[in-house]
Amino acid sequence: MKLFPIRGGIHPDYRKELASEKAIVALPMPAALYIPLQQHVGAPAEVLVREGDLVKKGQMIARSGGAVSSPQHAATSGQIKSVTDIPAPHPSGLAQTTIIIEPDGKDEWIELPEPIADPFTVDPHAIHERVAQSGIVGMGGAAFPSAVKLNLGTQKKLEILLLNGAECEPYLTCDDRVMREYPEEIIDGARIMAHALGTARVVIAIEQNKPQAIEIMTRAASAFAEVEVIGVSVQYPMGSERHLVQAITGLETPARKLTADLGVVVHNVSTARAVHHAVRFGRPLVARVVTVSGGAIREPRNVWTPIGARIADLVEFCGGFSARPESVVNGGPMMGQPLATLDAPVVKGTSGILALTAEEINDRPTSACIRCGSCITICPCGLSPVEMAAFIRKDNLDVAAKLGVMDCFSCGSCSWVCPSHIPLVHYFNYAKGALNDLELERRKNERVKTLAEARTIRIEKATEAKRAALAARKPASDAAPPAAGAEAKAAIEEKATS
Repeated sequence: MKLFPIRGGIHPDYRKELASEKAIVALPMPAALYIPLQQHVGAPAEVLVREGDLVKKGQMIARSGGAVSSPQHAATSGQIKSVTDIPAPHPSGLAQTTIIIEPDGKDEWIELPEPIADPFTVDPHAIHERVAQSGIVGMGGAAFPSAVKLNLGTQKKLEILLLNGAECEPYLTCDDRVMREYPEEIIDGARIMAHALGTARVVIAIEQNKPQAIEIMTRAASAFAEVEVIGVSVQYPMGSERHLVQAITGLETPARKLTADLGVVVHNVSTARAVHHAVRFGRPLVARVVTVSGGAIREPRNVWTPIGARIADLVEFCGGFSARPESVVNGGPMMGQPLATLDAPVVKGTSGILALTAEEINDRPTSACIRCGSCITICPCGLSPVEMAAFIRKDNLDVAAKLGVMDCFSCGSCSWVCPSHIPLVHYFNYAKGALNDLELERRKNERVKTLAEARTIRIEKATEAKRAALAARKPASDAAPPAAGAEAKAAIEEKATS
């Protein structure tokens, strides 16, 4: 297959060797699991359990809260200790509603749904429903409910299911290890998803700095003519779905459009494995592989982790800190978010926990922009970061929006390359948040205006209907008397005939 170049990008020190050559190991069950209701894009799940309830592994403990939402399941058997607020795995450290489970040590599964015996002959809706009920979300970090994306085949003409195995973020190797250790499960899950989407082709894209994964996945895919494994160039942010689609197809996804509008749907390789487990065995998503790495981690490794384990549990399992971390990051160093506390839980979108030293983060004081243009050269979206930042600093968000700040996906390339160490991504994230708030306020005002106009119309119609009803009910005696001229004429006619 011919590959196409993508715009910009950088080549950071990947440091994947810290954990990539070690097999996945399972985290021993912690003393408690913390299952947040909000682990996905969309509406939070709605609690189904109460304090004191006994639950089994795989039991749904919170149901979907809307069309774009995802249920949550118990990651082991035990007792519901409480439903309370605890800090979220987010830079703010703000609390969110969380179900706390005290494991009973049995790890006993609930009776699971029947496996779908032949998923390639069932109606795609059965696959969508199973994936939705299993609580599967995108495991590359975006955490978008997978069933919603699998339903795109009913709305658009699709040609390719593109499995993202690029894993371009430095340090992260969880997808690399999953591809090396469970290739058949990934291939099977991908073929099931392709059936649900109605796509004829499956392309698995893996960065070329993972030669073992490429070889193993190619061997596993060789039995299926519709599945192709492609090695793509090592270039951050190749793992961005829009840029990966461009590298494979040569097509650029227009602003405010989906890759599905080009006939391509992108899913993560670990998501495909989760779909395999849900369809073939009825198992919901209750655990995932997490990369624990960074210069401050004593024993970096990839860990099979139950959803809800504390980040502190993972750090302890990996030998603790070998040095004081300057920053602990949820995700990769480029797009990940700093953590306010190690007591926050692992969620479905947690691909990595990195404990980085001061040397690794290279944090230096910000100086004045020297107008070198490096940020423009490497921006994979073709934006002008230096101009956007200048207007955002002046709170001129309208101009920043016209320059395309909402098209920025916060890959961090501009901040990484900036010789003045200007936190450009921070400016853009601020602007996007402020613009979203303004848009929400605008929609709210429009909605209020529409409701007010509709109310006025209803009142006018009701008033008119009342007037018409009163007029219809008036008795005949109340009718207006005939005109005086008519009365006189009638009297003359009567006299003439007498």
